[in-house]
Amino acid sequence: MFFRNDMGIDLGTANTLIYMREKGIVLNEPSVIAMDKLNNSVMATGMAAKEMIGKAPSTIKVIRPLKDGVISDFDMTAEMIRVFIRKALGNKNPGNLRIAVGVPSGVTEVEKRAVEEVVRQMGAKEVYILEEPMAAAIGSNLAIDGAEGCMIADIGGGTTDVAIIALGGIVTSISLRYAGDKLNEAIIQYMRKNFNIAIGDKTAEALKINIGCAMLDTDENGNEIIITDKARGRDIISGLPATVEVTNRDMLIALEESVDIIIDGIKSTLEKAPPEISADIVMNGLVLSGGGGTLTNLDKLIAKKTGMTVAVEQNAFEAVALGTGKSLEDLEKLKRYARVSRR
Repeated sequence: MFFRNDMGIDLGTANTLIYMREKGIVLNEPSVIAMDKLNNSVMATGMAAKEMIGKAPSTIKVIRPLKDGVISDFDMTAEMIRVFIRKALGNKNPGNLRIAVGVPSGVTEVEKRAVEEVVRQMGAKEVYILEEPMAAAIGSNLAIDGAEGCMIADIGGGTTDVAIIALGGIVTSISLRYAGDKLNEAIIQYMRKNFNIAIGDKTAEALKINIGCAMLDTDENGNEIIITDKARGRDIISGLPATVEVTNRDMLIALEESVDIIIDGIKSTLEKAPPEISADIVMNGLVLSGGGGTLTNLDKLIAKKTGMTVAVEQNAFEAVALGTGKSLEDLEKLKRYARVSRR
C-alpha cells in the first residue's frame, strides 16, 4: 500500500512535535488544551491554550492531558492530537496515514495501547510505537545498528529516559518520571521557602531557561560568574504582587537535588550494562537530548561525576520527533525497533 502521509509524533508532556516526510518538523506546540465547560467545545490548543494557564475563569478548563510522559486524560489527549494532526496535514487528506509515535521507555502495555488508540482515531492505518530513547538516538544520528554500544539520555518535560543501545535494540534502560516539570517544581518550592514569593510554572520555567544551571561558570581568574534575573509573583505574607532579584547561584541550589537524581539514573544505567558495552560507552561517551538536556553546564557536571565525555545533541529539542520521522524511511529496521499495530 502507498502511504502518502508518513508522520512522526513526539507526544511529549511539555510539547508535542510532528515531523512529516520531505517537510521536517511542521508543528511544535505546548501539550495543552483549553475547553469551554458551558458547551464542551475546544477553545484553544498549544501555545494559545498555554497562555491561558493560571488566568482562565471557572467556565474554561485548561489542562495538560499528559502527565509524567503518559496520557492522564484520554479524551482531552485525543482532542488535542486531532487538532495538531489536522494542523500538520493542512489541506491533505488524513487517509492512508502511517505514524510512528515516541513514548517513554517506562510506559506499560496499557499506556502504549492508549497512545495507539488516540492515533488510530485519526485514521492511521499503521502505528509504530517507538521508545523515546531509541527515537532520540535515531534523531541524533547515533550508530544504533552497530555492535559498539552507544548511550543517550533524553530529558523531556515529564520523563528522563536513559538507554544503552547496540545492534538495533535497547540493551539496558531506565525511565525516571523526573525531568523538566520536576525542575520547575523545585524552583517554585525554592522561591517560596527562601524568598516568601509564590510564582507560577511559567515563571519557574523562564528562570530555568534564563539563569538555570547545573554548575556555575568561572572567569579566567577562577571567580564564579554570577548573573541575575527578575522573578515576579505574589508575596506570601502580604498577598500583594512582588518582584525579587534571583541569581544563577539560587537556581544552582534549587536544582541541585533534581539534577543529582538524573545523574544517579545515568550511573544506574551504566552499572547495569554488560562489561563489553561499558567499555564502548567510555570510548563513545553519552549524548544528551530533550529540552532538559540543554540545561547550562549539565553536560560538564555529568562528565565530572561519571568520567565520560558528554555531548549535547545539536537538535536536542527535536531529536525524538526527528527520530520517529526518520525511522519511517526504513520499515524493515523500524519493525525491529518498534511494536507495530496494523488496522
